[in-house]
Amino acid sequence: MPAATPATARAQIKQGTLAPIYLIVGDDEAEMARLTADISAIVEDELRAFNVERVYATDKSVSPTSIAESARMLPMMSDRRIVVVLRAERILKPKRRGKADEEEAAEQEAESAPESDALEAYAKSPEPQSVLVLVASDVDRTRRLYKALQKTATIVECWGLKGGKDVRVDLRQAARIAEQMVRKAVTDAGQQIEAGAARLIAERAGADIVQLRGDLERLLLYTAGQARITEGHVRDVVSAESAQDDWAVTNAIQRGDHAEGLRQLGLALEGGAVPYMVLGQLGWFVREKLAMADPRRVPGAIEALFRTDLEIKNSGDARVLLERLVVELCGPKTAKSAARRF
Repeated sequence: MPAATPATARAQIKQGTLAPIYLIVGDDEAEMARLTADISAIVEDELRAFNVERVYATDKSVSPTSIAESARMLPMMSDRRIVVVLRAERILKPKRRGKADEEEAAEQEAESAPESDALEAYAKSPEPQSVLVLVASDVDRTRRLYKALQKTATIVECWGLKGGKDVRVDLRQAARIAEQMVRKAVTDAGQQIEAGAARLIAERAGADIVQLRGDLERLLLYTAGQARITEGHVRDVVSAESAQDDWAVTNAIQRGDHAEGLRQLGLALEGGAVPYMVLGQLGWFVREKLAMADPRRVPGAIEALFRTDLEIKNSGDARVLLERLVVELCGPKTAKSAARRF
């Protein structure tokens, strides 16, 4: 099947004519997460615990065979069963080994052939009451499994500001697309943005969709309640200098390392980071990263974000409030162990 766009995939979902298999591939993790959520939403809320399964291909217990077996299971009290496989590049594009490991790699490949065959067989004859969703950052288009998927799966390309993985990047075109995304997001937020401000944030991102979404998220949070966004706002929030250690705090949170997260937060604030810029970055982490890694924690994390935002606006100690938020986002066990700090 030819590659589809997220828009055409959503049209399928809206019409109720879902494909038996979706392969969602690209670097735009936010778009991929939203599309996966849209597919999962076809199952009624109260029945998702029984009929929506999310697994990570990186888990040792997950294999092509277990994925195929899960997809073969019939839905319970529902018309559809959804099986979502995250980090599917582990199966669709396994890491290549060096020459020194060629013999070992050949042996492992021979041993794993039956495993891949199970998913390849499923691709050729999928379960009509199931929807298998494979979410991958990349695929090896030379493998038999991918070729089998091409025949029955809807392959959705999500390459953000790029035309495709191997397409030469046209920075001018990427900037135009980025500006359109910025304007739409600002309009959806009920605000306006100066032409120069939209251009500045778009040019800063280049062809990096992750950076664009992160910068835009922080900008909208920083300017919440203001009718018009100016170039000054953009420079305050997403200047090149402010991005020097932009992801150190969120990287620590992702690892559950509250001590490093607090250290990096202190360095950022002492280096002149605007508290609302940091809060916006943490908001981006919750919506784009945590939503994929552990969706059960998202409601509580969003509540903590809004509580922190309100308390900062009410003249609270921004540093203490952000430190508490970092600890909370690191996870419940970490928050409990560090609670005495606050």
